[in-house]
Amino acid sequence: MSLINDIEVKDLEEAVGRLSVNGASYGEVRFHRNKILSITIMNGVVLGIGRETREGYGIRSIVSGGLGFASTNNLSKEGLNEALNRSLSAARAASKGISRKIEMAPARLGRASYSVTPKRSFEDEPIDVKISRLREAYKSLELSKNSFKVTSVNIVYRESIEEKVIVTSDGALIESRIPRISVFYNISAQYEGKRANRWFQVGGSGGLEVLEENKLDKLMAEDIESLYINLVKAKSPPKGVMDVVLSPEIVGLAVHESSGHPSEADRIMGREAAQAGLSYRTFYKGTRIGSRYVTVVDDPTIPGSYGFYLYDDEGVAARARYLYRNGELGELLHNRETASVYGTESNGAARAMDYRSEPIVRMANTYFMPGDYTFEELIEDIKEGVYIKKYMEWNIDDIRWGQRYVGLEAYIIRNGELKEPVRDVALEVTTREFYTSIDAVGKDLRFYAGTCGKGEPAQGVPVWFGGPHVRLRRVRFI
Repeated sequence: MSLINDIEVKDLEEAVGRLSVNGASYGEVRFHRNKILSITIMNGVVLGIGRETREGYGIRSIVSGGLGFASTNNLSKEGLNEALNRSLSAARAASKGISRKIEMAPARLGRASYSVTPKRSFEDEPIDVKISRLREAYKSLELSKNSFKVTSVNIVYRESIEEKVIVTSDGALIESRIPRISVFYNISAQYEGKRANRWFQVGGSGGLEVLEENKLDKLMAEDIESLYINLVKAKSPPKGVMDVVLSPEIVGLAVHESSGHPSEADRIMGREAAQAGLSYRTFYKGTRIGSRYVTVVDDPTIPGSYGFYLYDDEGVAARARYLYRNGELGELLHNRETASVYGTESNGAARAMDYRSEPIVRMANTYFMPGDYTFEELIEDIKEGVYIKKYMEWNIDDIRWGQRYVGLEAYIIRNGELKEPVRDVALEVTTREFYTSIDAVGKDLRFYAGTCGKGEPAQGVPVWFGGPHVRLRRVRFI
């Protein structure tokens, strides 16, 4: 028996063997189950409760350099065999007329079984208790203050258990079970004809302890205060060139978008060109991208992280990947296919959303490496600048080069002290300007949860992004 109930590993091993017997130079069978519970509450009223189990087999084979993928939710041997045949047929068809034969690069393949054990399992808690927790968080909020009013609070609770068994023809055998929990909320407010909204997500691998560590009522109350400051108290934003200190929230978003995505090897090769664009790492030929204070890491192995895994969906051992190191461009994120093109080894970045999805190159937990400055030290010598604490919106171009961040809560820095709040402050920089302008990095590393979208058909996978406070010198506000 497998770690996963009702799945026999020998059945998957036999299936991989049949792929090889039928001409596949590489074969891969993945059993993938996602059990999901979601609860949606709007203004304290339950709008919906959903339970879903997505389970099935994802099968890949390479025949004569062509790659074929097929999936099925029929867990019988007949269903598995039918999907095997479709994968082989697709691979044979793909091999005709291809300009580059697909190969799988060598990698540190694992034979392992692992699971995340929650401190407090969400499976043991009744659904009415979960609903009550969300309602109580809503009821605790102060929704109006004079003419300021919160018009809507939308809360989405989600818990999932992801179970996988992965077998490949070249020796990988991985079994895993990872429970995850998250809460997403969106708060809208208005004041004298002006409107603003704030959305946020917390999440991690584990159980109810994730919610205990991230107090939902406190987080929403703080964001309502940020909306109040923006709409009621804040003054017109500054313009021109000046120094800025960015919070971990904005730094984490920036490294995910302007370091993580452009470091995906399949994106650089053009796989996503029609859907999401390319990468400046295709066009920017130099090796230096930022100051010596800039190191960006993507690490799936962080305990408790939302993007946690120890082996990827090709059976490759996960490890920390240094995308930038001391301001220089570092390694790319690879699966085994892209690694073969680049003449290197996979660094364990292949992830699939579910059994219906092919493993593609993905981030996991991407963050800016912390330094040794306190927040007070970061602002103490700034004569005139801006501190951006929370963002309201952001934009980035197709090659991840030009980017723009608009603050929800921001303050003027004057003579080393935080002063009056300013609304809708807009920072616009290129990726190179962003990273080369950094001259000091805080010690306060923090992480934020998100669902990263990529691919066609689209795949959303859980990730963390984060960083410390950082200081940028002489950047442009528009």
